[in-house]
Amino acid sequence: MSTYRPLGRTGVLVSPLTLGAMNFGAPGATGEAESTEIVHAALDAGINVVDTADVYTRGRSEEIVGKALAGRRDDVILATKFHGRLGDDPNHFGNSRRWIIREVEASLTRLQTDHIDLYQVHRPEEGTDIDETLGALTDLVHQGKIRYFGTSTFLPGQLVEAQWVAEKRGRERPVTEQPPYSILARGAETEVLPLAQKHGLGVLPWSPLAGGWLSGRSATEAADSPRRARRPERHDPRLPENVLKAAAVERLSKLAADAGITLVQLALAFVLEHPAVSSAIVGPRTPAHLEAALAALDVRLPEDVLDEIDRIVPPGVTLNPADAGYQPPSLTDAARRRSAR
Repeated sequence: MSTYRPLGRTGVLVSPLTLGAMNFGAPGATGEAESTEIVHAALDAGINVVDTADVYTRGRSEEIVGKALAGRRDDVILATKFHGRLGDDPNHFGNSRRWIIREVEASLTRLQTDHIDLYQVHRPEEGTDIDETLGALTDLVHQGKIRYFGTSTFLPGQLVEAQWVAEKRGRERPVTEQPPYSILARGAETEVLPLAQKHGLGVLPWSPLAGGWLSGRSATEAADSPRRARRPERHDPRLPENVLKAAAVERLSKLAADAGITLVQLALAFVLEHPAVSSAIVGPRTPAHLEAALAALDVRLPEDVLDEIDRIVPPGVTLNPADAGYQPPSLTDAARRRSAR
């Protein structure tokens, strides 16, 4: 493994790649045996961060990760997340103290561990006071059940608010952020990544391969991808925003070939080039996918290649807004933009 990187200002050193476990246990994706093989191969290659979430395959991913880490738990910075809905009960989701305290115990059981190294708020929740969330997470740090906590896909103002509230109320503060970040989705460059640097946050970008768009798949493979059925707004090739992505991918593929590297290497090396990035999350479905990602660690993109990437997708531009990962209610709820009648 190449040089390890600081996780913000925590003093923890992390591998440039994080093993994401979203596909573990998913129907038609990666079964337990193959998932375990991937975990062991990643650790053997020097990856020391494994990231999952309670909602990934409704807890099955955490169970697989926990079993796969048997005997090697102390070698791993284990990260998971809460927020997503689990079950029909109206309170079985979110960022409330009630749910956090309940769900951390469930994650600890599934992961077969007595502590979580990094516990992350999977998405913002406008209806819950951020101090409610920070207070519960602070208590978990003091109880030793989690070592650190962070956020995922928070807007710039939400990141700043969390830092401010933590200081004002005497809470522990979030130490990481997981934004979507890839060549095709560069919105984080505008404010999130500069804010992370300013406040000393570790950054663990998700979807650095843009949900598979930058994986080097053929057009036929992409069209048949199960992602298209689950998230057509991100993957339906007929949508104008995705037509733009396809055109960019064609140019990026040629750029990678001319540079003598794969598209995966180009995409991951680009994300790792940003000085704010601590570790990019890759979510392999097969051992071969993991090997392709590991090959990017030997690549450093020259200035002319980086300049050409900027011409293909300008800095700060996300070609499809659906790739931003989170839209606030002020945009999704029309009533928020109209006065009472």
